[in-house]
Amino acid sequence: MLGQFKQYISSFRLFSPEEPVLLAISGGVDSMVMAELYHRAGLNFAIAHCNFNLRGSESNQDEAFVTSMAETYKVRFFVRQFKTREYAGFNKMSVQMAARTLRYEWFDELVQAEGFKAVATAHHLDDQIETFFINVLRGTGIGGLHGILPNRTRIVHPMMFAFRRQIEEFAGDEAISYREDSSNRSSKYVRNKIRHDLVPLLGEINPEFRKTITSTIDRMRETEMLLHNHLEAVWNKSGTFGKDYATLKISELLNLRPLEVYMYELLQPFNFNRSVTDEVAAGLEDISGKQYFSQTHRLVKDRELLLITALGPVGVPPAGEIVIDEENPELKKPIQLRFTYIENHPGLAVSKSGNIAMLDVSGIEWPLRLRKWKEGDTFVPYGMTSHKKLSDFFIDNKFSIVEKENAWLLISGNEIAWLVGHRIGNAFRIKNETKRILKIEWLD
Repeated sequence: MLGQFKQYISSFRLFSPEEPVLLAISGGVDSMVMAELYHRAGLNFAIAHCNFNLRGSESNQDEAFVTSMAETYKVRFFVRQFKTREYAGFNKMSVQMAARTLRYEWFDELVQAEGFKAVATAHHLDDQIETFFINVLRGTGIGGLHGILPNRTRIVHPMMFAFRRQIEEFAGDEAISYREDSSNRSSKYVRNKIRHDLVPLLGEINPEFRKTITSTIDRMRETEMLLHNHLEAVWNKSGTFGKDYATLKISELLNLRPLEVYMYELLQPFNFNRSVTDEVAAGLEDISGKQYFSQTHRLVKDRELLLITALGPVGVPPAGEIVIDEENPELKKPIQLRFTYIENHPGLAVSKSGNIAMLDVSGIEWPLRLRKWKEGDTFVPYGMTSHKKLSDFFIDNKFSIVEKENAWLLISGNEIAWLVGHRIGNAFRIKNETKRILKIEWLD
């Protein structure tokens, strides 16, 4: 088994031998065999144990057992006790989900603080089969059928080459001690029902069932890779990514078949579920302005585009105005602006960057004020002589809904001196007689 273990790590490039890895050790047979294999392979590792306080004295005995094992291996050891039931009740989630959340939040803290390459868990091929059926029973797309991946962000699964039976046989042959978790025998958990009832039944129908389903899961994973490559090509042709947004061209989307499937696969990374993406697909040719929400993002149909932005503080206007005194060299919130004075001279180049405004100081009234635009705002855009409604300016310059929501105005007196990032007011332009210039840089 040691040879298979080393080969699996090498094949999937999980980590190099010298990189420190944190082992999640419960004390059960799977994790104890994993720890022994790490030790025999001479790898750089430490051990972490979670005491969820769910099984009374058994939980404390598990902790003492793993503590002793870590001392035997002479490796760094981390342990934390959790009030799992209280956490689950407070956050209105199942005890199993609470334990998972607490475990991985702590592991992430340790990785950050201690400089580990990754956290290794002892999931094996039987766990993969059980996860496959759990996802099927809950309903899933192809992403839920690929099983447990060998490597994902900061989590590695170096035991995914072995079945549970092989691990138990190795523990018996090598006299590796471990703890039995009594909850593994309980039939109240879905995973245990699949493990103790469904999988043995399928094994009666097909004695090679475990190998067959593992091979099928591998093919699902390969198919998913093809799908991801294709979707990347679709994004390259139909979409763009900005700093705080993504867009999809509706004209390109309308050529895709089956449209509903494409919309789900393109939008599910933003946490839109299938019922919402079906609505988006059906409404592609509706009028602009319709909005759809996931838990993390908003999608807006805006003329020829679908605009996707993250929910949260971005785009939410603050109350009132921000006053900027002449003595302030820089504004840091809600947007970052830097103010400097320069002298005008015949050879001076006036910046054409949208992120820089160069204003004639003689026309500026302090203090300046920064605020979001509102309906009814007008200004005289640079190069024009009459006032224009901002709403019309937005339409003429094809501002998206999100761009309009995020538009900031820099006000001098009663005039808009700068539509930040886009156009200065004509009254503030640099003229031949201009002596001093206020240069304002938008640094966001």
